[in-house]
Amino acid sequence: MGKRLTQITTRTGDDGSTGLGDNTRVAKNSLRIQAIGDVDELNAHLGLLLCENMPASIHALLVEVQHQLFNLGGELSIPGFELLAREAVLALDAALEEHNQQLPRLQEFILPAGTRAAAQAHVCRTVARRAERSMVALGAMEPLRPTPLQYINRLSDLLFVLSRVLNRYRMDGTVGDDVYWKSEKLAQSLSE
Repeated sequence: MGKRLTQITTRTGDDGSTGLGDNTRVAKNSLRIQAIGDVDELNAHLGLLLCENMPASIHALLVEVQHQLFNLGGELSIPGFELLAREAVLALDAALEEHNQQLPRLQEFILPAGTRAAAQAHVCRTVARRAERSMVALGAMEPLRPTPLQYINRLSDLLFVLSRVLNRYRMDGTVGDDVYWKSEKLAQSLSE
């Protein structure tokens, strides 16, 4: 890994460039920096989600995801470097299976709403999808291992599932539900 920050204001980026972990400099609007920034933004939104009440197991899962996103960002910041392990993708697969099992099947679309924790999980999901788009664009221009793309894709799926779990979680023991889209056109077509 590159050097750890010992000073925040270096003024080396005043020309519109920034340093990668391998000490090369790239434009701040490069595809690589866009992908790194989107992953960083996702991690910040997860930090906000972690301020909400949730089951301890989901809290621990999201803290681990934050660490893995740091690995992902580190890998993106050093071209050709491998930091995100395949096991991280498998852990998301296992979490998806576990949390999906406790949810009723979706019969209709849901809105990104409900409890504040669920709504924030949806924000995280949309930022994960943007990070994925940035990484796909980067991968079209430069070599990128499949593991980072698999991880961010699974993570956005997991965040959708967790939003549904968080909509059902209540501190008082009652069970909530998703907020369903009320499409008049869809309702008409189903009743015909």
